[in-house]
Amino acid sequence: MDVRLPRSVTVFVVLGGMVITVLGLQLLAWLVVPAVFALVIVILVHPVHEALVRRRVPTAVALLALLLAIYGVILGLVAIVVYAMARLATVLPSYAEPAVRMVQDLAGRLGELGIGSEPIRDLYREVDLLTLASWLTARIPSVAGLVAALVLVYSLLLFMGIESTQIRHRSAALMSDHPRLAGALRGFVAGTRRYIAITGGFALVVGALDAVFLLIMGIPLAVLWGVLAAACNFVPYVGFLIGLAPPALLALLTQGWQSMLVVVVVYFVLNSIITTIIPAKVVGDAVGMSMTVTMASVAFWSWVLGPLGAVLAIPLSLLVKAVFVDGVPSARWLAGFVDSAGRGSGVTDQPEPVPVPEPEPGPEPLPEPTGQNESS
Repeated sequence: MDVRLPRSVTVFVVLGGMVITVLGLQLLAWLVVPAVFALVIVILVHPVHEALVRRRVPTAVALLALLLAIYGVILGLVAIVVYAMARLATVLPSYAEPAVRMVQDLAGRLGELGIGSEPIRDLYREVDLLTLASWLTARIPSVAGLVAALVLVYSLLLFMGIESTQIRHRSAALMSDHPRLAGALRGFVAGTRRYIAITGGFALVVGALDAVFLLIMGIPLAVLWGVLAAACNFVPYVGFLIGLAPPALLALLTQGWQSMLVVVVVYFVLNSIITTIIPAKVVGDAVGMSMTVTMASVAFWSWVLGPLGAVLAIPLSLLVKAVFVDGVPSARWLAGFVDSAGRGSGVTDQPEPVPVPEPEPGPEPLPEPTGQNESS
């Protein structure tokens, strides 16, 4: 006997399940974030393995190349940041005298405002070694948690990289059992790669513009800071500050606080326009989501998973859309609120359009009269 619940009860049950799921994701953010991050990296570099397999490279060599590419992406970004910080450390000692003069000038200005040297000395006395030791001790759990997270990410990258070599057989099995879901997941993979490619393209653009601007300003190591800005665009929130700090500090030491202020303003404007406002529209059209959903997903996943949720927002939204919207025929009505204008869901097993009947052929032409008839 088919018993249907009232629509209001169904709505409340669905909303309650969504709330429980979101709260569960918040509690499991320590596991969800590394897992999704590893999945995105594997999706990005998996074409390397496919290309080697098509060229009949041995399986072990193709797998080794895949793992090297996976770890190379992360190590490359880390190496850029570390090298930039090391170069900054080697350059700063040459600006020791300007820094001393700047501090003396600041002390003089504070004296003009009625702030003498005694309050400054009192402030220095409060910052003793015991306070510094307590602060460092309090940071130990954070460092331990970071190390544990890195170990988890690298382990997930290893296992996902190995498992991805069997994705062709598993996708074939899924296609035979659930063709609609398989097509939706293929759309998720393609959309994730497009998103990473577009994000990387905008990062290169903003890095190049930052480098040109710093060259015009005469800031030392301008090209290096442009590369750093491009790499740090993949790190939410803190990445912008990491990319901004070295050129702003060098602008302060070489040209004064006015130049530092100009660098801060230009960096903020370029990063806001090129990496936030414009990509929201371009990425939405490329991955098949509306601009509103794209921006809302960044805020939502940042709230659920923390700062790294901003980086993984689009892939996570694409995954949810593929599994719960594109892969479920009864939920296709939601696509009208999620998809960008003029784009479909990318699912391959959509109902075929009704064929238009072709016009019936006309009567066959009469045979031409033969020459005998003409002569007759």
